[in-house]
Amino acid sequence: MKTLFTIHAGEFLVGSFIERKFRSLNIWVPSKDTGVDLLVTNPENQRAVSLQVKFSKDFLDTFKEESFQTSLRACAWWKLSPKKAKESKADYWVFVLLGFAHRSTDFVIIKPSELLRRLANIHSDAQTIQSYFWVTKDKRCWETRGLKQSEQTEIAEGRYVNADRDFTQYLNHWEPIQVLASRPASA
Repeated sequence: MKTLFTIHAGEFLVGSFIERKFRSLNIWVPSKDTGVDLLVTNPENQRAVSLQVKFSKDFLDTFKEESFQTSLRACAWWKLSPKKAKESKADYWVFVLLGFAHRSTDFVIIKPSELLRRLANIHSDAQTIQSYFWVTKDKRCWETRGLKQSEQTEIAEGRYVNADRDFTQYLNHWEPIQVLASRPASA
């Protein structure tokens, strides 16, 4: 075990959210990098959900158009390895979108296999995937990398439709953690 270990901002935000929302659960930080950043267990420590946390700064301030500033909560960017997603030991990947202008925190919580499948549909078989998640004020989540300006405007105006790019079902999707808090451990 290393003598000095720190967690990054995204891990802190996820851990503190879980501690506030699901007070009966325990959160564990591994002592070495295994591809799992946080382990969440039920009160008896008999069932667990493992999380890989991804954090990015908010890029909303890079947009000059007023429609983006007023309709988006956060815009974040990640560079992802399909190989790492495929080999991930974590049950879920959690993408943290910390919106500075609107003081918002949102989480995209998704199984790595589902993330990989969806991103492959959008970005084909790239060795490295550049991915942008945008969260709107009306609590929609979109993967926007490679969209035309007109499509980005449609997202900002709430008119965009694309099932592959719509990640709203994973936005603040805490059900896997909720299950730990609500279901007693089996004997």
